[in-house]
Amino acid sequence: QVQLVESGGGLVQAGGSLRLSCAASGRTFSSYAMGWFRQAPGKDREFVSAIRWSGSSTYYADSVKGRFTISRDNAKNTVYLQMNSLKPEDTAVYYCAADRWANLVQGGSDYWGQGTQVTVSS
Repeated sequence: QVQLVESGGGLVQAGGSLRLSCAASGRTFSSYAMGWFRQAPGKDREFVSAIRWSGSSTYYADSVKGRFTISRDNAKNTVYLQMNSLKPEDTAVYYCAADRWANLVQGGSDYWGQGTQVTVSS
């Protein structure tokens, strides 16, 4: 089992930045690829970004490419999502996830955090 706890969400104006963190505990953190997903009101949860256990590869949804950066610190069992140039359409609950790389980039995960709200005002 892996437990995931997100933090760092909040309210920000369009064009601003936020950094989300996800602290993991339980089974060996470095064994998993990590990802971020989001769910806006009335919409399905969607993939945002993923990073391999080594940090050697990252993958982004087209909607966030060039604005968001995913990173991880295996010594701290933490994965981050730096979000810059935020837009109102980025408003959503953001979820941290842990699983095999292939499963994450296809939109699934065995382990989920509880989510953190990000609201971008225009």
